[in-house]
Amino acid sequence: MSTPPRSTFERCALASGLLTEEQLRQAWAALERSPPSLPGTPSRSPDELLAAKLVELGWLNAWQAKQLSEGRSRFDLGVYYRIVDYIGRGGMGEVYKAKHGVLGRTVAIKVLRRRKCTPEEIANFLREARVLARLDHENLVRAFDAGEEKGDFYIVTEYVAGSDLRKLVRANGPLNMSQAASIISQVAAALQHAHEQGLVHRDVKPGNVLVTPEGRAKLSDLGLAGPLHAGSEEDPRAGKIVGTADYLSPDHIEAPWNPTPAWDIYSLGCTLYYAVTGKVPFPGGSTIDKVRAHLHLRPLDPRRLNPRLSDRFVDVIADMMAKNPAERIASAREVAARLAPWVNLPAELALAGEERRGGAGGAERGWCAGQQAPDADRFVEGEALEDTQGSLPGSDGAWGPDRQGVGQASQVTRAVASAAEETRLTLDAADSPASTPSLFGPFAALVLFPLAVVAAILLVWWIAQSLR
Repeated sequence: MSTPPRSTFERCALASGLLTEEQLRQAWAALERSPPSLPGTPSRSPDELLAAKLVELGWLNAWQAKQLSEGRSRFDLGVYYRIVDYIGRGGMGEVYKAKHGVLGRTVAIKVLRRRKCTPEEIANFLREARVLARLDHENLVRAFDAGEEKGDFYIVTEYVAGSDLRKLVRANGPLNMSQAASIISQVAAALQHAHEQGLVHRDVKPGNVLVTPEGRAKLSDLGLAGPLHAGSEEDPRAGKIVGTADYLSPDHIEAPWNPTPAWDIYSLGCTLYYAVTGKVPFPGGSTIDKVRAHLHLRPLDPRRLNPRLSDRFVDVIADMMAKNPAERIASAREVAARLAPWVNLPAELALAGEERRGGAGGAERGWCAGQQAPDADRFVEGEALEDTQGSLPGSDGAWGPDRQGVGQASQVTRAVASAAEETRLTLDAADSPASTPSLFGPFAALVLFPLAVVAAILLVWWIAQSLR
């Protein structure tokens, strides 16, 4: 009796090395023992049934099954790495979970998308690898390796189990002060190390903060990192506004040719704002609207979104997000020091002893409509904003994504409030209804006053006639 021909799925499964002949045989035998489908259940092809059974048996995961179903059989990268799952999408590439074939160590691998494989993008990608190699800190994702295999350029980094801060907040709601202070303090320590090495991150945001189940935070994605006070030859993005619109500092927008640590501190302040409120500082609107808001406006007082925030804690956020960098917290080390009172404290203890100062406190700290920056539109419309959070097409690499994974990829920033929930602003004195000029003033000056004079003259004339 001849053996029936193998399907594309089976051939790819065997060629990939993910499955053996015996495993396929056992999966088919398990399918034969399965109860028949109920009437009305959508029919599935034999390959779909086989793939589902292999996932159920734990011999494949859902991503591997989908890749095999689409006719892919290559899961090796380089000599030692085997791709085992998809993590997510970064600004320049796809990020995968992999295992080192000799060491057995789980790693994350960022692969440059082939549509970006221009000489310039390859140079930027390899530059990111060299930047990572310069840094070694427990709160920064470490680089292990980099290379090129059959046209795929890749960077190998440590794998961080858990989720990024953005997904953590979206899933569980705003963090309490202790949780937020612990995470942001660790990120501040990572930034301090980068700044001491002469680098500015330029894309600090919740999607780039990885948090393990144990609460360890690691800053990732240095694809936009650049040298401090460097010329265009060393930094191909010098003079350009790069980063994510929700977290751009006003001084980054106004002077993109002068990178400073203050850029990262402002972005980290926006990240802290998001962590404790669940909203970006300026939700809704276009990229240009957000850029103008960072220049012109103050965000809604975070206590309106999270009443359990103490005044002292909100003061730290305000000092990190000061429009004027000279008024901003001076260093990432100082950020960690300012947040130290709330680190590793239960929420009740973090709140205890805080005095609530009442309504004037928010205005004093600047949580209202702010002053306009000079010539703001010149920077907004005259500079090209390279936003890492734009819509990205599907991968055209060897391992296309099929879902949005957790972990080590820069996540797309979406509005966390509808257009009807845009940041509400407190009017300043110049715009308040009480100080709005009345139209009655000009009307009185031009019309009523002359009429009153004429009426007075007529009254005098009438009195004089009566006395004769």
